[in-house]
Amino acid sequence: MARKAVRYRQFRNRLNQAFIRPQTLAFVPALMLGGYWFGGEGLLMLTAVTFPVVLLLGGLVEGDRDKNWVDGLTGLANRDRLLDTLSGHLEAYEGRGQSTVALVIQLDDFSEIAEALGSTGTEEILRCTADRILTAIRPGDLAGRLVEHRFAVVLGPVRQANMEVGLRVAERLQAEIGEPISLDAGTFFVSASVGFCLARRAPSRDAASMLEAAEMAMDEARRSGKNAIRAYSSEMGEAIEIRQNLSEEIVQAFSDGQVRPWFQPQISTDTGLVSGFEALARWDHPERGVLPLRDFMEAIDNAGMSERLGDVMLFQSLSALRLWDKSGYRVPRVGINFTGAELRNPRLVDKIRWELDRFDLTPDRLTIGIQETVVTDSNNDTITANIAALAKLGCEIDLDNFGTRHASIANIRRFGVNRIKIDKSFTTRLDNQRDQQRMVSAILAMAEQLDLQTLAEGVESHGEHAMLAQLGCGHVQGNGIAPPLPFEGTMSWMDKHSCRIGQPPRIGRPTQ
Repeated sequence: MARKAVRYRQFRNRLNQAFIRPQTLAFVPALMLGGYWFGGEGLLMLTAVTFPVVLLLGGLVEGDRDKNWVDGLTGLANRDRLLDTLSGHLEAYEGRGQSTVALVIQLDDFSEIAEALGSTGTEEILRCTADRILTAIRPGDLAGRLVEHRFAVVLGPVRQANMEVGLRVAERLQAEIGEPISLDAGTFFVSASVGFCLARRAPSRDAASMLEAAEMAMDEARRSGKNAIRAYSSEMGEAIEIRQNLSEEIVQAFSDGQVRPWFQPQISTDTGLVSGFEALARWDHPERGVLPLRDFMEAIDNAGMSERLGDVMLFQSLSALRLWDKSGYRVPRVGINFTGAELRNPRLVDKIRWELDRFDLTPDRLTIGIQETVVTDSNNDTITANIAALAKLGCEIDLDNFGTRHASIANIRRFGVNRIKIDKSFTTRLDNQRDQQRMVSAILAMAEQLDLQTLAEGVESHGEHAMLAQLGCGHVQGNGIAPPLPFEGTMSWMDKHSCRIGQPPRIGRPTQ
């Protein structure tokens, strides 16, 4: 029956293409003459009435069908037509020497695009993207728009629908979409994440399941960063299920105190003494063990618990400072990383001021970590005002992951940054890579000219530590010094560290 349905659909399409089109009108006079010649006035009358009715009904049916199957903004197929076409391919070709691939494409950072361009400019970007997708595919393939800035492509029958084919098409789509777009006397660049699913890898052999799997793969690509490509696999489905379960458990985890900060030491390259700790969120899951923030950040976002996480990190980090002070340990400051969403909170400064007063701590004991993406991409006045107010309050401002997004000197000044944290991609193998050394040396020279402190992240070896000290980096942190520790382990680590360094030598660059 499925095979008959496909044949009927193909026959119907051919019939429509043959008769329901404007060119058919050219034959009307000949049909009228033939009707009169062979059948007299009766057949002429029958032809004159029947033929326009056929054209009208066929045109209406086809027009309604097209209207229901086409996206109004871009002119591409909509989800229903994509599913219908994909279903037809699976029924007609799967297991008979040919197959298909479903791809889902989503524009990266679309909210920023919409905020910058407004509705008119955003629609133009979407139409331009649709045109470029059509340019990138073959005549037998079908492109569609699923929702907002998410598109899909269903490949026509392919003899070898394998991973190489999926990757090649995905890369071609990304290349076309990534070309500059001229709009309102400006040039814009967009990128896209792509996920695809091979028919033989789909959770089940039906169109809806295959398209959903391609969407899952696209979501995984987005988790990996911009302009990424991922293919669906059964392991991916299991990972998604785990994350969904975490989303359901996260609220109870906060209630049970399972989410709390772990602390990674930062030490001075001049003295070897502890110069601070960075607070990093960890979930002590009863079944999965200790999870880093990247493994449950999505669960927090889904549950709307971002503000709760910020509150827990702030309270427990300041509590840790007070306990270190009472126990006689010298920890100058603790650093807490704030997301863009937290920095948009108009009550943030008042909350931090109140918590500092509550614990009787001066603002310089708290370091506010902001991502370089916040500095380079943010035009939000609340974020700018909050960071400026925290700097004025006396909190130290750390710029995280420096070197990955090209933060300008003007923005560093605008946000009142006190210290830049050199991204771990620059410190890896620093002790034996001359190019890395030149890059870090240039960053340190710039920081010195701007009177900024420096901290290198991701230090894994004694060689990297020694080279950073030699080049003049002020502070270091990384697993080579100590991994993140629960609060209970920080004091024993500081005891051992003090014994190791003894009388701390000065190993940095001499002060001028």
